[in-house]
Amino acid sequence: MDSSKPARLNALTGLRCFAALNIVFFHFSNPQWFGFMAPVVNAGFASVSFFILLSGFVLAYNYAAKAREGQLDRTRFWEARFTRLYPIYLLSLILSWRMIPLEYAAHTHAMFWTGMVLSPLLLQGWIPSIATFLNTPAWTMSAESAFYVVFPWMARWKRPVSIPTHLLKMAGVWCLGMVPGVLYIVFNPDGIAPTDRWSWGPWLQALKYTPLPHLASFVFGVLLASLDELVGRSGRLRFILGVFGFAATFGLLELGPLVPYPVVHDGLLMPLFGCIILGLAGNNPLSWALSRPPLVFVGEASYCLYLLHFNFWNLIHDYHVLDHLGLARFDPWISYVILIAMALAALHFVEKPAQRLLRSWMHVWR
Repeated sequence: MDSSKPARLNALTGLRCFAALNIVFFHFSNPQWFGFMAPVVNAGFASVSFFILLSGFVLAYNYAAKAREGQLDRTRFWEARFTRLYPIYLLSLILSWRMIPLEYAAHTHAMFWTGMVLSPLLLQGWIPSIATFLNTPAWTMSAESAFYVVFPWMARWKRPVSIPTHLLKMAGVWCLGMVPGVLYIVFNPDGIAPTDRWSWGPWLQALKYTPLPHLASFVFGVLLASLDELVGRSGRLRFILGVFGFAATFGLLELGPLVPYPVVHDGLLMPLFGCIILGLAGNNPLSWALSRPPLVFVGEASYCLYLLHFNFWNLIHDYHVLDHLGLARFDPWISYVILIAMALAALHFVEKPAQRLLRSWMHVWR
């Protein structure tokens, strides 16, 4: 199934490096340390929305043509997704064992055991109160796994014949994606005004962490891949789109609290993320800059870095690793370097070997 995939888009892999690091900085830094980039780090949650949209784009880029021809084997597709993602996900749960007593104290017994059962099944994200159970970033895997289940049918959507018509369809998806955030702002069900990254409320938890509010981003990414087929890879258009996407995203985030948090969290940035992806999927100086081997090398480990950074950060600091090594004075910067190194180790010594082993077993079983 994988042998006929289109060419790799290394610039997007390079961008994944920065997106994953931005999430790390969002969770474990003071945004003001980053100077003019502080608004981007303070809105690190938007990188998760970018990853969800990018996931839809990459899957459709690789598999849509085959699906339209009726050649996409759904079972093999789901097996490929499982073997690619579950080993590191399972590792993240194992490394979260020290969180079990804290989760037990934070929830009713019934909800605690619900979390313990649903987390290995990638289902915890459907219940807002336990969406971040054991490992905070793992909620996204509930969303991604649900989207993977329905993707083979999305991939069969007909190839668009008209760019304007397809743009209208994408605009409709964007508007639908804005609905949950706009409804939250209008009705303010948690009684929070204004909301920001530190706000908490059961309805806000549902907006942030449950799969359905993020479905539009994934669908937008799938449709974006169809648009990508209609736009030439060379020429200035893609370069202009990429530069505009980056500049407009930065400008919007620079506005800070002037832009309501619930719509920035997911929805508002879809078209700008789409411009960035189209730009980096072309042949231009922007895509060349983000295709540099060091960025691609780290970008390959972005999934490991994203899913394991809480686990690794806690290991480093709970066991005072930097103190023992005499490196505490370089914290947190040295911790970021160690996180990247550990993510690369997880990629090469856990994810890839486990993927090969699981695929070998599944081949035998089939």
